Amino acid sequence: MKQIIVIVGPTGVGKTKLSIELAKYYNGEIINADAMQIYQDLNIGTAKITEAEKENIPHHLFDIKNVTEEYSIYQYQIDCRKKIREIRKKKKTPILVGGTGLYIKSALYDYKLNPIQEKKEQFEKVSTEELFQKLISIDKKAINNIDKNNRRRIINALNFYNQNQFSITENKTDTLLYDCLFIGLTTERTHLYQLINQRTDKMMENGLLEEVKQFYDKNIYAKPLTSGIGYKELYDYLNEKTSLEEAIENIKKNSRRYAKRQYTFFNHQLPVMWFETNYNDFNQTVKNVCKYIDNINKL
Repeated sequence: MKQIIVIVGPTGVGKTKLSIELAKYYNGEIINADAMQIYQDLNIGTAKITEAEKENIPHHLFDIKNVTEEYSIYQYQIDCRKKIREIRKKKKTPILVGGTGLYIKSALYDYKLNPIQEKKEQFEKVSTEELFQKLISIDKKAINNIDKNNRRRIINALNFYNQNQFSITENKTDTLLYDCLFIGLTTERTHLYQLINQRTDKMMENGLLEEVKQFYDKNIYAKPLTSGIGYKELYDYLNEKTSLEEAIENIKKNSRRYAKRQYTFFNHQLPVMWFETNYNDFNQTVKNVCKYIDNINKL
């Protein structure tokens, strides 16, 4: 198949399950496009695919970094494009799966990035609010385009401005470097929020607190743990800033807000064809997506 398949959508809509079925149908290999699933040992909180769920389909860019290692959009751009070349060389279909829009955009579009030179310690002791104020003091266009609570995005924007002397919000291009099909899975908003709440409860039952505690007990305060949803809230609990009940509720609330931001990005930045997830008969969802892809290839 000539196209790259890209599967996007918020948490809980079936992206992973769809990716496996499409990989089997189109002789594909899967490339991770989720910023948190890059890291080793962040499994429960990221809903990372298990070995059994992979069904022997090759998966790439999962578990490639320790949580204490730096990893930027620039590095992802290089790594993802390399994997695309390798998969295509084997005459197979690259399938990108994930919810990190900037990773997808940087890898597939003519997105200009430079390696981040700053040491990570530069921002460690600076609050997110202070970082945002620093950003908008030099980059006025960031005020309405950068989420003031998204620490990772703020730092990326600061680094980009310092290196390029123009706003990251101006680093936009509609030039795709590859022939891609963007598939989005979605569900009704109320149902999605219900799924997110249930998913959070299930993660807690499956040992999310224990997963977080293994890092906390080693006094590890790496960026994925202090900014990643599901991890930062439980760090607050372990640091006695909130109760466990409040931490769990904050995970749900922040996950819902993140899902809303994901929809905004995908709808404005990517040419996504959306499909409603059929939770009663997921095979029908797969059939609908395959029919769409097959029809595109007949044109």
